[in-house]
Amino acid sequence: MDVDVFVAAHQAQWARLEQLLGRGRRLTGAEADELVELYQSASTHLSLIRSSAPDPMLIGRLTQLVARARASVTGARRAGWRDAARFFTAGFPAAVYRSRRWWIPTALLSVAVGVLIGWWIATHPEVQAAVAAPAELKKLTRPGGEYETYYSSHPAASFAAQVWTNNAQAAAVCLVLGAFLGLPVLWILFLNMANLGVGIGLMASAGRLDVFLGLILPHGLLELTAVFVAAGTGLRLGWTVIDPGPRTRRTALAEQGRAALGMAIGLAVVLFVSGLIEGFVTPSGLPTWARITIGVAAEAAFLTYVYVLGGRASRAGEVGDVEAADRTSTLPTAA
Repeated sequence: MDVDVFVAAHQAQWARLEQLLGRGRRLTGAEADELVELYQSASTHLSLIRSSAPDPMLIGRLTQLVARARASVTGARRAGWRDAARFFTAGFPAAVYRSRRWWIPTALLSVAVGVLIGWWIATHPEVQAAVAAPAELKKLTRPGGEYETYYSSHPAASFAAQVWTNNAQAAAVCLVLGAFLGLPVLWILFLNMANLGVGIGLMASAGRLDVFLGLILPHGLLELTAVFVAAGTGLRLGWTVIDPGPRTRRTALAEQGRAALGMAIGLAVVLFVSGLIEGFVTPSGLPTWARITIGVAAEAAFLTYVYVLGGRASRAGEVGDVEAADRTSTLPTAA
């Protein structure tokens, strides 16, 4: 595309659009119709320039013009309770549901890695010796040891807040760093599963695996699921960089990036719930079966939420992106 010829051909339309936007009075009916037509034309021009002849100065000018025209045509809109309700009843669960082909395999493979590491440590005394000295291992795994007192070593409220903050940050990092081809996400997953595997292996070697699982499962089911969802979404974002499909790479990354940002907000709420369980239920005096039942119930509620609300919203066309009126106008391109 010859940018100079393109500008010359459409300059008059853009100037007229700027003139209409600069009017200090209300537009007549004919002027309002003209404004809508010019806005639609300018949006198409912007998409053409972006895909065919990216000129930074021209793109900046048209982006600003289209944004002003969109605000004039659609009116300013503030986020409100309606947006929050739509997000939690449709957008977020649909995004998690649509990503299930990524986070379910991620979860299965990660758990398998954690179990294998635990088995390796539990069955190889020399590996245990490399982890820590015998006295330290006994201090960790004995009744009343550090693995058991960890969850009650701080006041429940502050501990829950600390856990929530750390886990929310880990989930956000997985989502953000997924754009780097997913490689940082794999490393974060491995570190988490290695830590879990060490705990499994050491407590199993001491004959106290049941105690360890009784402490981990109440909050760990929901917590790990949230981490796996974040990791799977991050890996999906990384794959989008490699294979954007029929869309342009810019458009595909924008759509997946907006969905991932929303996912971070939704998962922060999920991790808040798991943090409450870890802070108040895990160290409580409830029987082990009761604590695990609470964890299983929380996990079942989340999966039901995703598969019922999310599945329904996904089948209705929800993708977890922002509303169409808030997206940048795009033009279909040939693959």
